[in-house]
This record gives sequence, C-alpha cells and structure tokens, in this order.
Amino acid sequence: MIIAIDGPAGAGKSTVAKILAKRLGFLYIDTGAMYRALTLKALENNVPINDEPGIIQLALGIKIDLLNNPDGSLTVMLDGEDVSLAIRKARITQFVSDVAKIKEVRQVLVKMQREFKEKGDCVLDGRDIGTVVFPHAQKKFFIDASAEVRIQRRFKELKGLSQKVAENEVAKDLANRDKIDSTRQTSPLRQAPDAIYIDTTNLSIEQVVEKMFKLLNG
Repeated sequence: MIIAIDGPAGAGKSTVAKILAKRLGFLYIDTGAMYRALTLKALENNVPINDEPGIIQLALGIKIDLLNNPDGSLTVMLDGEDVSLAIRKARITQFVSDVAKIKEVRQVLVKMQREFKEKGDCVLDGRDIGTVVFPHAQKKFFIDASAEVRIQRRFKELKGLSQKVAENEVAKDLANRDKIDSTRQTSPLRQAPDAIYIDTTNLSIEQVVEKMFKLLNG
C-alpha cells in the first residue's frame, strides 16, 4: 500500500508521515530529504546552484539510502555517509527548492522514489507524491496550515536543531520556497484531485495523525 502526503514547507507533513508510518508498520520515505542530500552534495563539491548541467550530473551519480530506525526516525545516507543532520542546516534549506525545480533532477530522484515501493508498504511525503510519483496511490492527503503557523513551526524546528536563525529570515525563506515550489514548470506543488485536504493550523501533531488514521481505517 502507498500513502501519499503532499503539502507546503512547514505544514508538518514530514512529522505526521513519520509517526503515521511507525503506527502502521510501514516504511517512511522522506522525499524532500533526497533533494536536500543532492543540494548538500552540490555545495560540498562547489557546484553552483544555478549550474543545472552540473547539478544533473551529480544527480546521475548520487547514491541515497533512507533507513528507518526503530524509534521512527530516519537516517539519510549520502554515498555511504550519514548526512541526517547536515541536510537540515539553513544553507541547505535556502537552496533546495532551486535544485528540486530542475526537470532532469526530478526525473532521476522520482525513479529512485518509485523503487522504494518494492521494499513494501510505504508512507511518502513531498510536493508531488500524489500527483506525479505515485498518482495511483491507494490513499492521498494534502497537509496545509496558515503561513503564520508554518513559519512558527519551521522556526521552532531550526531552534531545536541549535541553528541560529531570525524569524523574519524563516518567513522570507518559506515565502521563496512556496513561490518556487508552486510555480515551477515540472511537478509543481498542488493538491491531487483525489487527495484529502487537512488544515493543521489549529491541530496538534497527535490530532492530525489520529484523524488520518481514522480516515485510513474508516
């Protein structure tokens, strides 16, 4: 079974997907982590973010593994190295949408994402899971929240990672990512027609997971 969860940055979809997958005993696949890993690879190799041929070349040779841990967390391996924390840094967040909008990059990583299906039942979250990666997923959700709440959640997340960042910088970054993700030519962020919309603005993580669990078993 494939459960697709899409939505904008900061809506809480990754946290919800992770908990839901653990509760169901499914694999959790954070597709955004894959684009973050490629962004890290580009920065570490001094490949300019606007060098599309260079980024595409990196994508063609990259090896990304997503390992589910017993506690529900995810270990992201990039060419054999654990980059789980490194890909969450502000400099990665700043450029990941620019990398993710490249058509050929998405083609390479979508192919990888589809291969995860062979490992068993999965919960995947991202921007285009229900529209492009798995358009025939058995269940689809679109997780959203107000811009103000998304900014607060992302700011809190970064502080939890001991990253020094101003709230206005987080707001600017989210607005930029929203614009890039929703207007890119290839696989723009949008709700699949058959996806269930959930506004998490006034809901706790536990409430969102419980709502999704009931919808899955209703």
